Amino acid sequence: MNSTLLRSLKEDSLLEIIYLSEKGQVSQRRIQVLDLTEEYVRAYCFLRKTNRTFKISNILSCRISSQRYKYSG
Repeated sequence: MNSTLLRSLKEDSLLEIIYLSEKGQVSQRRIQVLDLTEEYVRAYCFLRKTNRTFKISNILSCRISSQRYKYSG
């Protein structure tokens, strides 16, 4: 999964993720990765229409989207 996150950051690719919130809720999100650390992904979330921080261990799955978009916020 980390290689997919890194590739998304380097290539400005959108990611489609399945995310488990701290409250135990599962959601599907489309994100643009802005920054990446060992534990967290900072990204623009198209569902919430704002920058969000996602805990990598709570990302259940991720894949590169075929859609292209360059977030400039």
